[in-house]
Amino acid sequence: MKLRLLLALSIVFTPLAALPAAMQKGAKAPVADIWKPAATPQGGTSWTMLEATKETTRKNKDGYIVSKPIFTPQIQSLNGKRIKVAGYMLPLEKGSQQKHFVLLAYPPGCPFHFHATPNQFIEINASVPFALNETKPFVVTGVLQLSGQDESGIFYKLNAAIPG
Repeated sequence: MKLRLLLALSIVFTPLAALPAAMQKGAKAPVADIWKPAATPQGGTSWTMLEATKETTRKNKDGYIVSKPIFTPQIQSLNGKRIKVAGYMLPLEKGSQQKHFVLLAYPPGCPFHFHATPNQFIEINASVPFALNETKPFVVTGVLQLSGQDESGIFYKLNAAIPG
């Protein structure tokens, strides 16, 4: 046990001179990203497409940063249409059944380091309750509503949503 701890600490505290020369010149170390968006279901909408929405930000009169979406033409063409998307549940209600929740592109992480940007989640308003499950991705089908022009920070809503 002590040997493993010493080995781990020696890696953490390795002198800069021992790091690869490319990193010393400002290059980034190759890292396999473990945070991957939920896989696109067959016939579904990909998070890559949803993440293509850009945002413009400004400070409001109270000093808070507010943003508005800049939707791609491809996303605009989906407004009001029934789409299918996979993601991870972030519940907004109490109980084991959820009709109003947030669908995240990426697995939920540490609650103190919420990582989702407005183009990486969808507010879900379901027609039928979904079983609460925060650990695995699932597929949701519903009518896409583009939002965010009110600077709410919510770019996407899925209404009349059902599982699958």
